[in-house]
Amino acid sequence: MRVIDRILEEAYYIAETGATVRATAKIFGVGKSTVHKDVTKRLKNIDKDLYLAVKKVLKINLSERHIRGGEATKRKYKGLKK
Repeated sequence: MRVIDRILEEAYYIAETGATVRATAKIFGVGKSTVHKDVTKRLKNIDKDLYLAVKKVLKINLSERHIRGGEATKRKYKGLKK
């Protein structure tokens, strides 16, 4: 698979599903740093419109990150009580 194809597939996946960088990395079998660099740096030179769509999703994910972390902690400690 060519690098450009991988970048586009990752970007379309994030734009369509609203997935996080970490979840996308797991799906595509690459590191989260690779996905992040692909969709924030490399994608800009390939498809500007798709880049803007992905950027919007990443901004939403960033603003919700503390909520997801709190929920994960809640689940963790709820499981330890039993």
